[in-house]
Amino acid sequence: MSSPRIEEYLEAIFKIEEKTGHPVNISRLAESLGLSVPSASEMMKKLEQIGVISYNEHREVSLTEIGSDQALRVVRRHRLAERFLTDTLGLSWDQVHEEACLLEHAISPLVEERLAKHLGDPQTCPHGHPIPGGPGKISAERWVPLSELQAGAKARVALIRDEEPDVLIYLAGLELRPDTDLIVKDVAPFGGPITIEIGGIRHAIGPDLAARVMVEKK
Repeated sequence: MSSPRIEEYLEAIFKIEEKTGHPVNISRLAESLGLSVPSASEMMKKLEQIGVISYNEHREVSLTEIGSDQALRVVRRHRLAERFLTDTLGLSWDQVHEEACLLEHAISPLVEERLAKHLGDPQTCPHGHPIPGGPGKISAERWVPLSELQAGAKARVALIRDEEPDVLIYLAGLELRPDTDLIVKDVAPFGGPITIEIGGIRHAIGPDLAARVMVEKK
């Protein structure tokens, strides 16, 4: 049986797996949830007992088929809620994550179905992350971090990996959002800034921030 607490753990595991493509280290999971490692480890034992996670030989966590199914449903509700909050209620993309965390546990299957229909069955959340169970297929295999592009490369922003409000506010000020076209004008050596051009305006951003912006090369 699921609960909001269990759903939060499964969602966190899913998102880390989605981002890294690898099983989840307990320390990283604890950090993402703002918990101590012992607290997270204790919860993992309970989740293993109910069959929603498993461990590998390195004691890293992966979702089982049952756990993955539950996580997908939570993530779908979360990202639909984010899309509703921006598209219908007019909240900015830096405001919607925490609000969606509250809504995701209260949306019934019926409301989820009607919500998706009302929004036109969107494929992504406002930050560009795919909405599980939606129509079409997202070409994630073609995405690369902006930090890996060379000078002269042209690309379109696919998603923003970071949902921290301060980061999103800053990126919005640069117009660096999903579906935005850009050109890499210069890449400074030795970990220096990357200069990009959006709509004829140039911006210099650090490589750490650029690594959080996934793009599709054109």
